[in-house]
Amino acid sequence: MVDEALIKEMKVKFDAGAAAAEPADSLKVFELFKQIAEENEDLKEELEDMDIVIQMIITDKEAKFWLKANDGTLEFGDGDVENPSFTFSATQEVGAGMLFGEVDATSAYMAGDITVEGNLQDAMAFQEI
Repeated sequence: MVDEALIKEMKVKFDAGAAAAEPADSLKVFELFKQIAEENEDLKEELEDMDIVIQMIITDKEAKFWLKANDGTLEFGDGDVENPSFTFSATQEVGAGMLFGEVDATSAYMAGDITVEGNLQDAMAFQEI
């Protein structure tokens, strides 16, 4: 079951916007995604065929996070991860903007606001989710 308190907390964060977000909010968004993925059959199906490991670097806050999508599940954490499928780097505002749905990843990539190193095909597949 999706944690109602987390939903309420994240609604306040989303309403405040990406510019007000802190790096730790990324982990809360990942937790919300994880809980939703455990209950939503459509999302679970999307994740079933994935085997993606993402390293995220917030360049202006010296923060790092990772996210794994594998066999219908999501895992995440702080710090570095071994053998990422791709590494995504952006400022806090751009990264949070993507997580909060305020920034289109493709547009940000084309504008040079984010960098992606590694498998671009995996990055595009994950973006669709």
